[in-house]
Amino acid sequence: MKVSAENTVLSCEHASHRIPAAYRHLFRAYPDLLISHRGWDPGALECATRLAKQLHMSLIKGTCNRLVVDLNRSLHHRQVFSEFTRPLPKTVRQAIIDSIYHPYREQLRQTIARRIAEHGFVLHLSLHSFSPVMKGSPRRADIGLLYDPRRKFEKAIAARLQLHLTALNPGLKIRRNYPYRGAADGATTQCRRD
Repeated sequence: MKVSAENTVLSCEHASHRIPAAYRHLFRAYPDLLISHRGWDPGALECATRLAKQLHMSLIKGTCNRLVVDLNRSLHHRQVFSEFTRPLPKTVRQAIIDSIYHPYREQLRQTIARRIAEHGFVLHLSLHSFSPVMKGSPRRADIGLLYDPRRKFEKAIAARLQLHLTALNPGLKIRRNYPYRGAADGATTQCRRD
């Protein structure tokens, strides 16, 4: 399998800290939280946009703060809604799913399906950023490459990316499946199943 721009799809689920007008009242007392890492992944969209532009790849990007709905969680995940939106009536939560979550996931699913139909397979890269300090402890990496270790192709791609990025900047600490595991609940794991 040869990886190219044509069979690679980039996604950035936590690209935005925007709150749709209908839900702004829920967050009026928390402006700092909205622009913190709890609300979005600072720097991820810039990185994804630059990569997509330089390599002529498709980019699917989220347009809503993850405190409204987390586009990187499956609908059954307990954190798909935050403490601000979880208490909303079921009809309001369903409206959020129908107007924000499903359109994003469907665009991603269709783009991936199209690339598979055209090229036989797809490489889906989901770009995120992580807090350099978590619960008072500094993270031990600058870049984390997450993948499903049971999938040989993903494991090989992660190893090649690690070597390539290290060659470009030997000072970077690049780890695989850190600070999270690549097989955990998320958009990429759902796309693998689809």
